Amino acid sequence: MAYLYGSAEAAALSEQTYNALTAYVRGVIERARDRRGRLPTERRAGTLPRWPQSAVLVPGATAASAETSPCSALPPAVVLDMDETAVLNLGYEYDEARTGAAYDVKRWDRWERTGADKVVAVPGAVAAFRQLRALGVTMVINSNRSADNAAAAAKALRTAGLGEFRHGDTLYLKGDVDGRSGKDGRRLEIAKHYCVLALVGDQLGDFADLFNPPGPAPALGRRALAGVGPIQARWGQGWFVLPNPVYGTGLGTGWDETFPQDKRWGDAPAEGAK
Repeated sequence: MAYLYGSAEAAALSEQTYNALTAYVRGVIERARDRRGRLPTERRAGTLPRWPQSAVLVPGATAASAETSPCSALPPAVVLDMDETAVLNLGYEYDEARTGAAYDVKRWDRWERTGADKVVAVPGAVAAFRQLRALGVTMVINSNRSADNAAAAAKALRTAGLGEFRHGDTLYLKGDVDGRSGKDGRRLEIAKHYCVLALVGDQLGDFADLFNPPGPAPALGRRALAGVGPIQARWGQGWFVLPNPVYGTGLGTGWDETFPQDKRWGDAPAEGAK
């Protein structure tokens, strides 16, 4: 917690990620300019020009294929997770650190409903949201906060300085679309209305549900999966990850997975040393 919420290093990583996101999206837009130099978000003859493929994987995609959905002439958007991606939950994490309490669903629900004024924007987010909106890009939040607390989620985003969000349009929550905690259903629904130029999150499930198959999390396999060719090529090229050493699927490895047997070293003093 001290690293994510208190260190300059974590702030720099977040700024770096949002800088890279903004530069990437700006580049996509500039490459899509027509010969007259018009931005693709400018309507001509009542239509929008075609964009490249979106950042959202098609249904049934695998790490080996990782095919993305087409965009056609939809308006551009960036889709982001909320917690520890757009906002930092300082109030909640303070209470957890102070009490040492384990995660509790009812406690988190109380936080969602009452903690909207105890969050701050992730470093770099406010500037990135402003710059991307100025380019004509819609910012869409896809969060596993409860749809029952949609108004409180929108308030938290507004309080953090990230602007206005409308439930069902620019704010999607757990309970929407298919009711699942996996986000693929919501991502595909968003992709019906927007060309999703980039995805941003702090957990791999913010990019594709294929990283979180049913059953116990295969921690070592997940690490290898992130480096499979078609997936590896997406990091920084439409998929942008923010640091979160506090909670989530990234903390699943044990001793043996973290330190392979053939890479272990033990200090042995030289013979005769005192």
